[in-house]
Amino acid sequence: MNWEQLLSLRRYGDTHKRLRKEQDETRLGFEVDYDRVIFSTAFRSLQDKTQVVPLSKTDFVHTRLTHSLEVSVVGRSLGRKVGKKLLEKYPHLHEVHGFQFNDFGAIVAAAALAHDIGNPPFGHSGEKAIGEYFKIGNGTQFQNQLSPKEYQDLCDFEGNANGFKILTENRKGVNGSLRLSYATLGAFMKYPKQSLPKKPTKHIADKKYGIFQSQKEAFTEVANDLGLLSFGEDDDKRYARHPLTFLVEAADDICYTIIDFEDGINLGLIQEEYALEYLINLVRDTIQTEKYNLLQHREDRLSYLRALSINTLIKDAVRIFLENEEAICKGEFTVGLMEKSKYKAQIDDIIKISVEKIYKSDEVIEKEIKGYHILQHLLDTFITAVEHFHNDSLSNYDKLILKVLPENVDYTTSHLYKRLMNITSFISGLSDSKAVILFNKLTAKTL
Repeated sequence: MNWEQLLSLRRYGDTHKRLRKEQDETRLGFEVDYDRVIFSTAFRSLQDKTQVVPLSKTDFVHTRLTHSLEVSVVGRSLGRKVGKKLLEKYPHLHEVHGFQFNDFGAIVAAAALAHDIGNPPFGHSGEKAIGEYFKIGNGTQFQNQLSPKEYQDLCDFEGNANGFKILTENRKGVNGSLRLSYATLGAFMKYPKQSLPKKPTKHIADKKYGIFQSQKEAFTEVANDLGLLSFGEDDDKRYARHPLTFLVEAADDICYTIIDFEDGINLGLIQEEYALEYLINLVRDTIQTEKYNLLQHREDRLSYLRALSINTLIKDAVRIFLENEEAICKGEFTVGLMEKSKYKAQIDDIIKISVEKIYKSDEVIEKEIKGYHILQHLLDTFITAVEHFHNDSLSNYDKLILKVLPENVDYTTSHLYKRLMNITSFISGLSDSKAVILFNKLTAKTL
Protein backbone atom coordinates (compact mmCIF):
# COMPACT_ATOMS: atom_id res chain seq x y z
CA MET A 1 0.00 0.00 0.00
CA ASN A 2 1.27 3.49 -0.77
CA TRP A 3 0.59 6.68 1.14
CA GLU A 4 -0.42 8.83 -1.83
CA GLN A 5 -3.33 6.47 -2.52
CA LEU A 6 -4.09 5.89 1.17
CA LEU A 7 -4.61 9.65 1.67
CA SER A 8 -7.43 9.79 -0.87
CA LEU A 9 -9.71 12.83 -0.66
CA ARG A 10 -12.30 11.21 -2.92
CA ARG A 11 -15.91 11.10 -1.71
CA TYR A 12 -18.91 9.04 -2.79
CA GLY A 13 -20.18 10.21 -6.17
CA ASP A 14 -16.97 11.97 -7.23
CA THR A 15 -16.16 11.60 -10.93
CA HIS A 16 -12.73 13.21 -10.71
CA LYS A 17 -9.81 12.78 -8.34
CA ARG A 18 -9.51 15.44 -5.62
CA LEU A 19 -5.96 16.75 -5.41
CA ARG A 20 -4.46 17.81 -2.08
CA LYS A 21 -2.59 20.77 -3.55
CA GLU A 22 -5.88 22.19 -4.86
CA GLN A 23 -7.59 22.08 -1.44
CA ASP A 24 -8.81 25.19 0.32
CA GLU A 25 -6.52 25.43 3.36
CA THR A 26 -9.23 27.19 5.35
CA ARG A 27 -11.59 24.21 4.94
CA LEU A 28 -9.57 21.13 4.20
CA GLY A 29 -11.47 18.06 3.04
CA PHE A 30 -10.31 15.89 5.93
CA GLU A 31 -11.44 18.56 8.39
CA VAL A 32 -14.83 18.66 6.67
CA ASP A 33 -15.11 14.97 7.59
CA TYR A 34 -14.79 15.86 11.26
CA ASP A 35 -17.46 18.55 10.95
CA ARG A 36 -19.89 16.23 9.19
CA VAL A 37 -19.54 13.57 11.88
CA ILE A 38 -19.93 15.97 14.80
CA PHE A 39 -23.11 17.55 13.37
CA SER A 40 -24.72 14.21 12.51
CA THR A 41 -27.76 12.94 14.41
CA ALA A 42 -26.08 9.58 15.04
CA PHE A 43 -23.13 11.25 16.73
CA ARG A 44 -25.33 13.47 18.90
CA SER A 45 -27.16 10.42 20.21
CA LEU A 46 -23.89 9.22 21.77
CA GLN A 47 -24.39 11.78 24.55
CA ASP A 48 -26.87 9.34 26.08
CA LYS A 49 -25.23 6.01 25.30
CA THR A 50 -23.32 3.90 27.77
CA GLN A 51 -19.54 3.98 27.95
CA VAL A 52 -18.80 2.32 31.30
CA VAL A 53 -21.80 2.51 33.63
CA PRO A 54 -25.13 1.98 31.83
CA LEU A 55 -27.85 4.57 32.43
CA SER A 56 -25.58 6.46 34.83
CA LYS A 57 -26.63 10.01 35.61
CA THR A 58 -23.40 10.76 37.44
CA ASP A 59 -21.71 13.88 36.10
CA PHE A 60 -18.27 12.33 36.46
CA VAL A 61 -18.91 9.30 34.24
CA HIS A 62 -18.15 9.32 30.53
CA THR A 63 -20.77 8.69 27.88
CA ARG A 64 -19.98 7.43 24.38
CA LEU A 65 -19.95 11.06 23.25
CA THR A 66 -17.36 12.35 25.74
CA HIS A 67 -15.32 9.20 25.18
CA SER A 68 -15.42 9.72 21.39
CA LEU A 69 -14.36 13.35 21.71
CA GLU A 70 -11.42 12.37 23.89
CA VAL A 71 -10.40 9.55 21.53
CA SER A 72 -10.46 12.02 18.64
CA VAL A 73 -8.14 14.41 20.51
CA VAL A 74 -5.67 11.61 21.25
CA GLY A 75 -6.01 10.38 17.66
CA ARG A 76 -5.24 13.83 16.28
CA SER A 77 -2.00 13.96 18.30
CA LEU A 78 -1.03 10.47 17.15
CA GLY A 79 -1.75 11.33 13.51
CA ARG A 80 0.18 14.58 13.57
CA LYS A 81 3.24 13.05 15.22
CA VAL A 82 3.26 10.14 12.80
CA GLY A 83 2.53 12.40 9.83
CA LYS A 84 5.49 14.64 10.59
CA LYS A 85 7.87 11.68 10.50
CA LEU A 86 6.27 10.14 7.41
CA LEU A 87 6.68 13.37 5.43
CA GLU A 88 10.36 13.35 6.36
CA LYS A 89 10.63 9.74 5.18
CA TYR A 90 8.54 10.29 2.01
CA PRO A 91 9.19 13.96 1.07
CA HIS A 92 7.37 13.62 -2.28
CA LEU A 93 4.07 13.46 -0.38
CA HIS A 94 4.59 17.12 0.55
CA GLU A 95 6.78 18.38 -2.26
CA VAL A 96 4.79 16.85 -5.13
CA HIS A 97 1.29 16.30 -3.72
CA GLY A 98 1.09 19.02 -1.06
CA PHE A 99 0.22 16.88 1.97
CA GLN A 100 0.85 18.37 5.42
CA PHE A 101 1.44 16.56 8.71
CA ASN A 102 -1.86 17.98 9.97
CA ASP A 103 -3.65 15.97 7.26
CA PHE A 104 -2.75 12.76 9.03
CA GLY A 105 -4.03 14.19 12.30
CA ALA A 106 -7.30 15.30 10.70
CA ILE A 107 -7.95 11.86 9.18
CA VAL A 108 -7.30 10.00 12.42
CA ALA A 109 -9.30 12.54 14.45
CA ALA A 110 -12.35 12.24 12.18
CA ALA A 111 -12.23 8.43 12.10
CA ALA A 112 -11.71 8.32 15.87
CA LEU A 113 -14.63 10.70 16.43
CA ALA A 114 -16.87 8.27 14.52
CA HIS A 115 -15.44 5.04 15.93
CA ASP A 116 -18.42 4.33 18.23
CA ILE A 117 -21.13 5.88 16.07
CA GLY A 118 -22.70 2.50 15.28
CA ASN A 119 -22.80 1.13 18.81
CA PRO A 120 -26.24 0.26 20.23
CA PRO A 121 -27.57 1.37 23.63
CA PHE A 122 -26.27 -0.16 26.85
CA GLY A 123 -22.67 -0.74 25.81
CA HIS A 124 -21.33 -3.98 24.36
CA SER A 125 -24.12 -5.91 26.06
CA GLY A 126 -26.40 -4.17 23.54
CA GLU A 127 -24.60 -5.87 20.66
CA LYS A 128 -24.98 -9.24 22.39
CA ALA A 129 -28.67 -8.64 23.11
CA ILE A 130 -29.38 -7.90 19.45
CA GLY A 131 -27.28 -10.79 18.19
CA GLU A 132 -28.82 -13.33 20.53
CA TYR A 133 -32.34 -12.35 19.50
CA PHE A 134 -31.49 -13.81 16.08
CA LYS A 135 -29.17 -16.56 17.29
CA ILE A 136 -31.31 -18.13 20.04
CA GLY A 137 -34.44 -15.95 20.28
CA ASN A 138 -37.49 -15.48 18.08
CA GLY A 139 -35.23 -14.28 15.26
CA THR A 140 -34.13 -17.86 14.57
CA GLN A 141 -37.26 -18.19 12.40
CA PHE A 142 -35.47 -16.22 9.67
CA GLN A 143 -32.36 -18.40 9.36
CA ASN A 144 -33.58 -20.50 6.44
CA GLN A 145 -34.84 -17.42 4.58
CA LEU A 146 -31.49 -15.61 4.59
CA SER A 147 -28.09 -16.33 3.11
CA PRO A 148 -25.49 -17.58 5.63
CA LYS A 149 -23.71 -14.20 5.61
CA GLU A 150 -26.92 -12.21 5.96
CA TYR A 151 -27.96 -14.32 8.93
CA GLN A 152 -24.49 -14.06 10.47
CA ASP A 153 -24.64 -10.24 10.19
CA LEU A 154 -27.65 -10.34 12.49
CA CYS A 155 -26.42 -13.09 14.85
CA ASP A 156 -23.11 -11.32 15.41
CA PHE A 157 -24.49 -7.78 15.20
CA GLU A 158 -21.41 -5.57 15.15
CA GLY A 159 -21.26 -1.88 16.07
CA ASN A 160 -18.29 -1.32 13.75
CA ALA A 161 -20.22 -2.61 10.74
CA ASN A 162 -23.27 -0.61 11.76
CA GLY A 163 -21.04 2.47 11.99
CA PHE A 164 -19.86 2.02 8.41
CA LYS A 165 -23.51 1.61 7.39
CA ILE A 166 -24.43 4.90 9.08
CA LEU A 167 -21.51 6.72 7.46
CA THR A 168 -22.12 5.45 3.91
CA GLU A 169 -25.70 4.25 3.41
CA ASN A 170 -27.76 5.73 0.59
CA ARG A 171 -31.16 7.06 1.62
CA LYS A 172 -33.87 8.78 -0.36
CA GLY A 173 -32.43 12.13 -1.42
CA VAL A 174 -29.18 11.47 0.47
CA ASN A 175 -26.57 9.54 -1.50
CA GLY A 176 -23.50 8.33 0.34
CA SER A 177 -24.85 9.46 3.73
CA LEU A 178 -22.20 11.78 5.25
CA ARG A 179 -19.97 11.53 2.14
CA LEU A 180 -16.72 11.33 4.09
CA SER A 181 -13.38 11.11 2.33
CA TYR A 182 -12.28 7.58 1.51
CA ALA A 183 -9.14 8.09 3.61
CA THR A 184 -11.29 8.70 6.70
CA LEU A 185 -13.62 5.79 5.88
CA GLY A 186 -10.58 3.53 5.46
CA ALA A 187 -9.08 4.65 8.75
CA PHE A 188 -12.45 4.05 10.44
CA MET A 189 -12.60 0.39 9.35
CA LYS A 190 -10.97 -1.70 12.11
CA TYR A 191 -12.14 -5.03 10.71
CA PRO A 192 -12.26 -4.86 6.87
CA LYS A 193 -14.02 -8.16 6.32
CA GLN A 194 -17.48 -9.71 6.13
CA SER A 195 -19.11 -11.64 8.95
CA LEU A 196 -18.08 -14.97 7.36
CA PRO A 197 -15.68 -16.64 7.50
CA LYS A 198 -15.25 -15.93 11.21
CA LYS A 199 -11.69 -15.25 12.41
CA PRO A 200 -9.94 -16.79 9.36
CA THR A 201 -6.54 -15.79 10.81
CA LYS A 202 -5.11 -14.51 14.09
CA HIS A 203 -4.48 -11.10 12.49
CA ILE A 204 -6.05 -8.26 14.50
CA ALA A 205 -7.99 -7.17 11.38
CA ASP A 206 -9.79 -10.55 11.35
CA LYS A 207 -10.79 -10.50 15.03
CA LYS A 208 -14.32 -9.27 14.23
CA TYR A 209 -16.02 -8.00 11.08
CA GLY A 210 -16.86 -4.55 9.80
CA ILE A 211 -18.93 -4.96 6.64
CA PHE A 212 -22.62 -5.82 6.51
CA GLN A 213 -23.76 -7.50 3.30
CA SER A 214 -25.73 -4.34 2.52
CA GLN A 215 -22.50 -2.28 2.52
CA LYS A 216 -20.22 -4.75 0.73
CA GLU A 217 -20.31 -2.86 -2.57
CA ALA A 218 -19.66 0.50 -0.89
CA PHE A 219 -16.67 -0.81 1.03
CA THR A 220 -15.20 -2.52 -2.05
CA GLU A 221 -15.23 0.83 -3.83
CA VAL A 222 -13.49 2.51 -0.88
CA ALA A 223 -10.93 -0.30 -0.54
CA ASN A 224 -10.07 -0.28 -4.24
CA ASP A 225 -9.65 3.48 -4.33
CA LEU A 226 -7.32 3.36 -1.32
CA GLY A 227 -5.37 0.41 -2.70
CA LEU A 228 -5.94 -1.75 0.37
CA LEU A 229 -4.35 -5.18 0.05
CA SER A 230 -6.89 -7.96 -0.45
CA PHE A 231 -6.84 -11.59 0.61
CA GLY A 232 -9.06 -14.54 -0.24
CA GLU A 233 -11.14 -15.18 -3.30
CA ASP A 234 -14.23 -13.64 -4.85
CA ASP A 235 -17.10 -13.32 -2.38
CA ASP A 236 -14.90 -14.20 0.63
CA LYS A 237 -12.40 -11.43 -0.02
CA ARG A 238 -11.10 -9.54 3.00
CA TYR A 239 -8.66 -6.64 3.23
CA ALA A 240 -5.65 -5.33 5.08
CA ARG A 241 -6.28 -2.42 7.40
CA HIS A 242 -5.64 1.14 6.34
CA PRO A 243 -2.40 1.91 8.25
CA LEU A 244 -3.98 4.86 10.09
CA THR A 245 -6.57 2.47 11.54
CA PHE A 246 -3.85 1.30 13.91
CA LEU A 247 -3.65 4.86 15.28
CA VAL A 248 -7.44 5.11 15.66
CA GLU A 249 -7.43 1.83 17.57
CA ALA A 250 -4.48 2.95 19.73
CA ALA A 251 -6.28 6.20 20.62
CA ASP A 252 -9.32 4.19 21.73
CA ASP A 253 -7.17 1.75 23.70
CA ILE A 254 -5.32 4.56 25.46
CA CYS A 255 -8.51 6.38 26.42
CA TYR A 256 -10.51 3.46 27.71
CA THR A 257 -7.52 2.12 29.63
CA ILE A 258 -6.90 5.39 31.47
CA ILE A 259 -10.29 7.10 31.51
CA ASP A 260 -12.48 4.10 32.35
CA PHE A 261 -10.08 3.57 35.26
CA GLU A 262 -10.58 7.21 36.26
CA ASP A 263 -14.36 6.77 36.13
CA GLY A 264 -14.03 3.81 38.48
CA ILE A 265 -12.17 5.99 40.97
CA ASN A 266 -14.74 8.80 40.72
CA LEU A 267 -17.58 6.34 41.27
CA GLY A 268 -15.89 4.94 44.36
CA LEU A 269 -15.54 1.51 42.77
CA ILE A 270 -11.75 1.68 43.03
CA GLN A 271 -10.00 3.10 46.10
CA GLU A 272 -8.08 6.26 45.23
CA GLU A 273 -4.82 5.30 46.97
CA TYR A 274 -4.87 1.89 45.33
CA ALA A 275 -5.65 3.31 41.89
CA LEU A 276 -3.13 6.14 41.97
CA GLU A 277 -0.40 3.63 42.67
CA TYR A 278 -1.18 1.87 39.39
CA LEU A 279 -1.10 5.14 37.42
CA ILE A 280 2.15 6.19 39.06
CA ASN A 281 3.70 2.88 37.93
CA LEU A 282 2.84 3.88 34.36
CA VAL A 283 4.43 7.35 34.55
CA ARG A 284 7.26 6.70 36.97
CA ASP A 285 9.84 7.97 34.46
CA THR A 286 8.10 11.31 33.84
CA ILE A 287 6.30 12.26 37.03
CA GLN A 288 7.52 15.37 38.85
CA THR A 289 7.25 14.20 42.45
CA GLU A 290 7.45 17.68 43.98
CA LYS A 291 4.65 18.98 41.77
CA TYR A 292 2.51 15.93 42.46
CA ASN A 293 2.95 16.20 46.23
CA LEU A 294 1.69 19.80 46.14
CA LEU A 295 -1.68 18.70 44.73
CA GLN A 296 -4.22 18.71 47.56
CA HIS A 297 -7.37 17.51 45.79
CA ARG A 298 -8.14 14.13 44.29
CA GLU A 299 -9.43 15.71 41.08
CA ASP A 300 -6.12 17.53 40.56
CA ARG A 301 -4.06 14.43 41.31
CA LEU A 302 -6.13 12.37 38.89
CA SER A 303 -5.95 15.04 36.18
CA TYR A 304 -2.17 15.26 36.48
CA LEU A 305 -1.64 11.50 36.34
CA ARG A 306 -4.19 11.12 33.53
CA ALA A 307 -2.42 13.70 31.37
CA LEU A 308 0.98 12.17 32.02
CA SER A 309 -0.31 8.65 31.34
CA ILE A 310 -1.97 9.57 28.05
CA ASN A 311 1.09 11.51 26.87
CA THR A 312 3.35 8.59 27.80
CA LEU A 313 1.24 6.12 25.83
CA ILE A 314 0.91 8.47 22.83
CA LYS A 315 4.69 8.68 22.52
CA ASP A 316 5.00 4.93 22.81
CA ALA A 317 2.29 4.28 20.19
CA VAL A 318 4.00 6.65 17.75
CA ARG A 319 7.31 4.86 18.29
CA ILE A 320 5.75 1.46 17.64
CA PHE A 321 3.96 2.65 14.50
CA LEU A 322 7.05 4.24 12.97
CA GLU A 323 9.26 1.24 13.77
CA ASN A 324 6.75 -1.03 12.02
CA GLU A 325 5.40 1.28 9.32
CA GLU A 326 6.70 -0.77 6.40
CA ALA A 327 5.29 -4.01 7.82
CA ILE A 328 1.97 -2.24 8.47
CA CYS A 329 1.82 -1.06 4.84
CA LYS A 330 2.45 -4.63 3.69
CA GLY A 331 -0.35 -5.95 5.90
CA GLU A 332 2.19 -7.94 7.92
CA PHE A 333 1.79 -6.27 11.32
CA THR A 334 -0.70 -8.56 13.03
CA VAL A 335 -1.51 -7.00 16.44
CA GLY A 336 -2.71 -3.69 17.86
CA LEU A 337 0.01 -1.14 18.55
CA MET A 338 -0.44 -1.23 22.31
CA GLU A 339 0.23 -4.99 22.34
CA LYS A 340 3.84 -4.03 21.58
CA SER A 341 3.99 -1.28 24.20
CA LYS A 342 6.86 -1.28 26.65
CA TYR A 343 4.19 -0.41 29.22
CA LYS A 344 2.03 -3.46 28.41
CA ALA A 345 2.45 -4.94 31.89
CA GLN A 346 1.23 -1.71 33.52
CA ILE A 347 -1.64 -1.42 31.01
CA ASP A 348 -2.70 -5.01 31.68
CA ASP A 349 -2.68 -4.36 35.44
CA ILE A 350 -4.96 -1.34 35.02
CA ILE A 351 -7.36 -3.18 32.71
CA LYS A 352 -7.52 -6.15 35.09
CA ILE A 353 -8.57 -3.87 37.95
CA SER A 354 -11.14 -2.14 35.72
CA VAL A 355 -12.66 -5.50 34.76
CA GLU A 356 -12.87 -6.67 38.36
CA LYS A 357 -14.03 -3.44 39.99
CA ILE A 358 -16.01 -1.66 37.26
CA TYR A 359 -17.24 -3.91 34.45
CA LYS A 360 -18.25 -6.66 36.89
CA SER A 361 -19.73 -4.34 39.51
CA ASP A 362 -23.30 -5.00 40.65
CA GLU A 363 -24.50 -1.67 39.24
CA VAL A 364 -23.14 -2.41 35.78
CA ILE A 365 -24.43 -5.99 35.67
CA GLU A 366 -27.92 -5.12 36.95
CA LYS A 367 -28.40 -2.32 34.47
CA GLU A 368 -27.01 -4.33 31.55
CA ILE A 369 -29.58 -7.01 32.35
CA LYS A 370 -32.32 -4.39 32.09
CA GLY A 371 -30.88 -3.12 28.82
CA TYR A 372 -30.74 -6.67 27.47
CA HIS A 373 -34.44 -7.19 28.21
CA ILE A 374 -35.40 -3.81 26.73
CA LEU A 375 -33.61 -4.34 23.40
CA GLN A 376 -34.90 -7.88 22.88
CA HIS A 377 -38.47 -6.77 23.62
CA LEU A 378 -38.23 -3.82 21.21
CA LEU A 379 -36.79 -6.00 18.45
CA ASP A 380 -39.47 -8.62 18.83
CA THR A 381 -42.30 -6.09 18.95
CA PHE A 382 -41.29 -4.19 15.82
CA ILE A 383 -40.12 -7.19 13.78
CA THR A 384 -43.36 -9.07 14.56
CA ALA A 385 -45.45 -6.10 13.39
CA VAL A 386 -43.38 -5.70 10.21
CA GLU A 387 -43.64 -9.39 9.33
CA HIS A 388 -47.39 -9.33 9.94
CA PHE A 389 -47.52 -6.39 7.50
CA HIS A 390 -45.81 -8.49 4.84
CA ASN A 391 -47.96 -11.54 5.59
CA ASP A 392 -51.19 -9.52 5.39
CA SER A 393 -52.01 -10.48 8.98
CA LEU A 394 -51.79 -7.09 10.69
CA SER A 395 -53.64 -6.72 13.97
CA ASN A 396 -54.80 -3.34 15.22
CA TYR A 397 -51.92 -3.46 17.71
CA ASP A 398 -49.44 -4.07 14.89
CA LYS A 399 -50.80 -1.04 13.04
CA LEU A 400 -50.21 1.12 16.10
CA ILE A 401 -46.68 -0.25 16.50
CA LEU A 402 -45.82 0.59 12.88
CA LYS A 403 -46.97 4.17 13.44
CA VAL A 404 -44.26 4.49 16.11
CA LEU A 405 -41.52 3.82 13.55
CA PRO A 406 -39.86 6.96 12.15
CA GLU A 407 -40.58 7.75 8.50
CA ASN A 408 -36.98 7.04 7.49
CA VAL A 409 -37.22 3.37 8.58
CA ASP A 410 -38.21 1.45 5.45
CA TYR A 411 -40.14 -1.62 6.54
CA THR A 412 -42.09 -1.98 3.29
CA THR A 413 -39.22 -3.41 1.22
CA SER A 414 -39.83 -6.94 0.01
CA HIS A 415 -36.20 -7.86 0.74
CA LEU A 416 -36.26 -9.66 4.12
CA TYR A 417 -32.61 -9.00 5.03
CA LYS A 418 -32.96 -5.29 4.32
CA ARG A 419 -36.06 -4.81 6.41
CA LEU A 420 -34.65 -6.83 9.32
CA MET A 421 -31.48 -4.76 9.14
CA ASN A 422 -33.48 -1.53 8.93
CA ILE A 423 -35.41 -2.39 12.11
CA THR A 424 -32.25 -3.55 13.86
CA SER A 425 -30.39 -0.37 12.91
CA PHE A 426 -33.31 1.72 14.17
CA ILE A 427 -33.20 -0.02 17.56
CA SER A 428 -29.40 0.26 17.63
CA GLY A 429 -29.63 3.99 16.95
CA LEU A 430 -31.70 4.67 20.06
CA SER A 431 -29.99 6.31 23.00
CA ASP A 432 -30.17 4.55 26.37
CA SER A 433 -32.93 6.86 27.62
CA LYS A 434 -34.94 6.71 24.38
CA ALA A 435 -34.83 2.92 24.47
CA VAL A 436 -36.16 2.95 28.05
CA ILE A 437 -38.87 5.49 27.18
CA LEU A 438 -39.96 3.53 24.11
CA PHE A 439 -40.03 0.29 26.11
CA ASN A 440 -42.17 1.93 28.80
CA LYS A 441 -44.50 3.35 26.15
CA LEU A 442 -45.02 -0.06 24.52
CA THR A 443 -45.37 -2.02 27.74
CA ALA A 444 -47.21 0.62 29.78
CA LYS A 445 -44.86 -0.01 32.69
CA THR A 446 -41.57 1.18 34.09
CA LEU A 447 -38.45 -0.97 34.17
